[in-house]
Parts: sequence; structure tokens; C-alpha cells
Amino acid sequence: MQSYGLPVLATLLVWWFSTGAILYLNGLPRRTFAWSMAAASLLGALALYGLWAARDDASAGGAYLAFVCALGVWGWNEIGFLLGLVTGPRSEPCPEGATGLRRFVYATQTIIHHEILILVAAGAIAAVTWGGANDVGLWTYLILWAMRLSTKLNIFLGVPNVTVQFLPAHLAHLKSYFADRPMNLLFPFSVTAATVATVWLTVDLAAAPPGSFEATGLALLATLTALGLLEHWFLVIPLPFGELWSWGLASRSREGSIGDGARRTGDSTDIVGAERGVSAVSVAVATPLIPAFPLAAGTTHSGPQSRASWRDSVTCAGASR
Repeated sequence: MQSYGLPVLATLLVWWFSTGAILYLNGLPRRTFAWSMAAASLLGALALYGLWAARDDASAGGAYLAFVCALGVWGWNEIGFLLGLVTGPRSEPCPEGATGLRRFVYATQTIIHHEILILVAAGAIAAVTWGGANDVGLWTYLILWAMRLSTKLNIFLGVPNVTVQFLPAHLAHLKSYFADRPMNLLFPFSVTAATVATVWLTVDLAAAPPGSFEATGLALLATLTALGLLEHWFLVIPLPFGELWSWGLASRSREGSIGDGARRTGDSTDIVGAERGVSAVSVAVATPLIPAFPLAAGTTHSGPQSRASWRDSVTCAGASR
């Protein structure tokens, strides 16, 4: 049992700590952002080297190393985004009345540089691990990417529990691109795919020799996928799970980066969380770790809506404020 429990516990601890650490750095004064990004870039480079060094290490230790290094590369991406350094060419709220494809294009323009960087990083991980026996790092990154993309699309299409506490003031314009709906058509497919992936990995895990490279890697990946599934459900089931990262918001509360920043831009503090987490870990590693994931207690948009409000919720509403 220990051979399975240790990877699960390690995934949970890394998910929790890395998400809080990124939130803490993001809440520091802007003058620290360059230093934070420089440190993250150094760690990201070391993580790529670690993935290269572990590419032929088919041991349990090699699986842990590849997993942590992949999270390091992912965290580098997330820090760049949440600090506002790598986002997209559009930094304004969505024009009032924009709907459909036009609204999707505008929303994409706010984050496209970040999405391209995620793709480039995925290519870099594939390159440094190509032909090796240890593919845990690559699969870790791809799972994070898939869960992140699914979460962002669901928030864009509309979910009831879009949170505000983790979105920094300098990304406040993102709130105008997300809808508030009881459900969207993509959500059932997202949770079904995540459930199937979790079960598949768990079945393979049960068949792997305990303590082996295969068992360790599968346990890490299955836990990460299960966390992604759980975070999808938190988009529709309101629970105060953002309290897990209250320590990560300590720097923000001291500087008043959300409240003061929102007032400086003429907005209320009701900022829709375009990036959760982290996750994470978005959020998660959220975000941050599993981006777009962490929820903040008491800050969800939930409850019944009229048909008219459903129609209004999918238009860009930020520009008229």
C-alpha cells in the first residue's frame, strides 16, 4: 500500500505547495516581478535539464524526478502569465455586445502568447526526452495542458462557480470574456473524458508491480488526472476549497493588490477568475499547478438565472463599466 500511497501524497503536496507559492509571488509588489520571473526561468531551465538527465532512468526515483521537473516547466509558464509578462496582444475588456465567434477571437487574443509558449515548452520536453525510457515528464505536462485547456473552455462557455480571489488586478480585463451559466454543453464531455482517463490509469496501476517505475509513474499521473477531474466538478459544485491556499494570499492582502488594483482601474473587486490556480496548481499548479483550478470561499457566482440573464452572460460586459 505504501508504494501507491507515497506517489499520491507527493502529488497532493506538490500541487498544494506550488499553487500557494505562485499565488504568493503574484501578490508581491510589481517591482519584484522581474526577480520572480528570472528565478522561475532558472528553475525552468534546470527542470528541462532534469528531464533530459532522467530520460533513461526507468526507476521509481526517475519517475519522481521527471514528474517534478515537468511541474517546474509548467510553473514557469504559469508565473509568466499570472505576472502579466506573457499573455496576449489584447489587454482590454471585450467590446460590449460581442458574441459568438467574435467573442471567442477576442478572448483568444488575450492569452494567445501564453498558449504558444505552452506549446513550445511541450515541444522542448518532447525533444529532451525523445527516445528515452522515462516518459513520465512528458505525460505529466500533457495532462496539465489538457486539463487546463478544458477548464478554460468551460469557463468561457459558462459555469456557475467562477471565482475572483486569485485573479490579480493587472489581469482584471479577463473577467469580461467569461460567462456565468448553470451548465454548458462541453462540461459533460470534459468530466467524462477525465473520468475515463483516471479509471484507465488506475486500472493500469493496479496491474503494475508495486514499487516499480511503472507503478510510481502511473500513480503520479492517475492522481494528477483525478485532481483535474475534481477541479472540473468544483466549477459547478460550490465548496470553499480556496481556503487551502489562504497562506498564498498573504502577500496580496498586505499590498492590497486586488482591492486597490481593482479600484484603480475603476472596477469592483468582483473579478472573474480567468485563471484558477492553480491550480492552479489553475490555477492550478492550479491553476498555477493545475491552472484554472483553485476556488475561493464565498466568491462564487452561483444560483438560478433567468433565460434573459443566460443570454446576457455570454456577451462581453466589461467595457461598459
